[in-house]
Amino acid sequence: MKVIVAGAGPVGLTAALTLHRLGADVTVLEAGDALATESRASTFHPPSLEMLAGLGVLPALLEQGLVSPRFQYRERGGGIIAELDMGLLAGDTPYPFRVQCEQSKLTRLLLPLLPPGTVHFGQRVERVAQDRTGVMVNDGFRGDWLIGADGANSAVRRSLFGDAFEGITYPDRFLVGSTDEDLAALLPGIADVNYLFDPVEWLVLLRTPDHWRVLLPTPPDTPDDLEKARLPERLLGVADPGRPWRVAHTTLYRVHQRVAESFRVGRVLLAGDAAHINNPLGGMGMNSGIHDAVLLAKAVMTGDEDVITGAADARRAVARDYVQKTTHGNWEKLRSGGASAYAAELRTLAADPAAARAYLLRSSMIASLRQVTA
Repeated sequence: MKVIVAGAGPVGLTAALTLHRLGADVTVLEAGDALATESRASTFHPPSLEMLAGLGVLPALLEQGLVSPRFQYRERGGGIIAELDMGLLAGDTPYPFRVQCEQSKLTRLLLPLLPPGTVHFGQRVERVAQDRTGVMVNDGFRGDWLIGADGANSAVRRSLFGDAFEGITYPDRFLVGSTDEDLAALLPGIADVNYLFDPVEWLVLLRTPDHWRVLLPTPPDTPDDLEKARLPERLLGVADPGRPWRVAHTTLYRVHQRVAESFRVGRVLLAGDAAHINNPLGGMGMNSGIHDAVLLAKAVMTGDEDVITGAADARRAVARDYVQKTTHGNWEKLRSGGASAYAAELRTLAADPAAARAYLLRSSMIASLRQVTA
């Protein structure tokens, strides 16, 4: 079986390696001239770790990443509201923790595991045509199937649905600053992953192997340069080291919640951001894309039309009914302010191991993939 994969990000390369291991002849088309180096996603949830273990790439990822068994909800300028310990999932997964590691490190681990010549850089998808027996991409690539994993601006998705991509755009933009400040010293007891409530300006603090990341909501229509210039002042409101923070990199972007009309049209499948995009609160975007990649690749290799359609429909249902609802709920709760009833709810949750485990099964995405018992 010949399968073309569009995109050499974490989703595309995971799909390609899964297909290769199952015996497919795989071709990956990547628009860029090399693997992307941008920071982007940085949290790997337990089900993704299980899938990456099955591909033999997890030990190397663990060496480069941070094992993070706990995360916190905090009051901005105050203490911990609640801390959740993923060790409660020890009976549900061999990996009861998150791994904090930039997605660019994963792609550099996946690429060498593919046969030389599998990935064609500088090959932007321009044309997609299909018939009952296969798919033609551009002028020179034909396969039995095409998996579009070419990101939020997917050319594969546009070939199927034009500009249609149902969903919403959030009113605020997200501003992310990367810093090598020692936030553990500035905010004693802080976890690697932290959600900070505040009635005026909530934020997220995430640790990666190379940097801490600070995510802040930002007005929709102000000039980008102005908001980036304001970042040092805003960071002093998070913690004050007695001088301006060292900021290595800033990114300002609009955030959407969108799902494609279908994840399968004929012999073309969509995965990852090409199929669905969501806000980053909870770290579900890349993870759900990795799940798409593995499950759709396995379905394709069965050669069973019903299995393939069922897998595509199931992944769309997860994107719409689980990832979208969970991430949007996270946004609404953070915006509710530190003194909200949700803070009291979190304290009660953290004090009840059974309730905390149920919550962790959802937030870790285990519940999105399999039935779990109380």
